[in-house]
Amino acid sequence: MPIPENYRNNGPIVQGIPARTCRSVRAGNISFLPTRMMYYTYVIYSDKFSHYYKGHCENLEKRLKDHNQGKTKSIKSYIPFRIVYFEEFTTRLEAIARERYFKTAAGRRFLKKVIRI
Repeated sequence: MPIPENYRNNGPIVQGIPARTCRSVRAGNISFLPTRMMYYTYVIYSDKFSHYYKGHCENLEKRLKDHNQGKTKSIKSYIPFRIVYFEEFTTRLEAIARERYFKTAAGRRFLKKVIRI
């Protein structure tokens, strides 16, 4: 059986980023114990207002706490939030690129399938 085109160097390519450099996790299976400096692209959700927010950070647990304490002006009125999806990356550039992708129409379609929005 031939190797699919979207597989290179031991793993699939996800929007230009090798999947072996990222790990996606759905809510409920979250582990906040990084073994080295990692960067995250995340999606948080406000149940109270049905509002999604996408961002990136170095410390996911601290960032969620900051959001829920109202330290982000643009979404302060939507608190409380919970993490519904995140991906882990080895570089900040990869995390930023993935966040930008999530904010596109194709990225929103991807999240809709994964999170079941």
